[in-house]
Amino acid sequence: MPKKPTPPERIPRVVAAPTLDDHLEIVTRAIFQAGLSWALIAARWPAFRGAFDAFALARVAAYGEADVERIMEADGVIHSRKKIEGTIANARALEGLVATFGSVEAYARSFDSYDALYADAKRRFAFLGDLSCYYWLFRTGLPVPPFERWMERQDRDHPRMREMVLTGRSEGVSSETA
Repeated sequence: MPKKPTPPERIPRVVAAPTLDDHLEIVTRAIFQAGLSWALIAARWPAFRGAFDAFALARVAAYGEADVERIMEADGVIHSRKKIEGTIANARALEGLVATFGSVEAYARSFDSYDALYADAKRRFAFLGDLSCYYWLFRTGLPVPPFERWMERQDRDHPRMREMVLTGRSEGVSSETA
């Protein structure tokens, strides 16, 4: 049975001029959504924002074991120690990108293709698969291949991603490149 469309107001949008905190939040959401209902994560997202200090990059990058334990006990958060620790590692990876490249945008644009960028990002970031990488880049306005071409290599349909991309196109903010 086909899934019901997402209500338009709940379709993830492209973030104009994303901050480093936005990048961390979007990467984290993509990773926690993997294998779960986007609606489930959306309903719990306020708890995630509270547990992770609104994804303030410098704060999350400085988290230690006590913070992992605090988040593991937080109500409403998916209690995956590995993904919580991965979020902290990803905050540190984003700091490293900025230290090396000056900005996340400069990092992304330093690659000649999405495949090269994805291969490098997969190495740098915890739990970042192809779907999560496309989601992160698209939502932050960074270059991605046309959705239909990207879908050719996927093993199944991704209706929520399709909704997000089509909405971005209709709003004139798609970052798809030829």
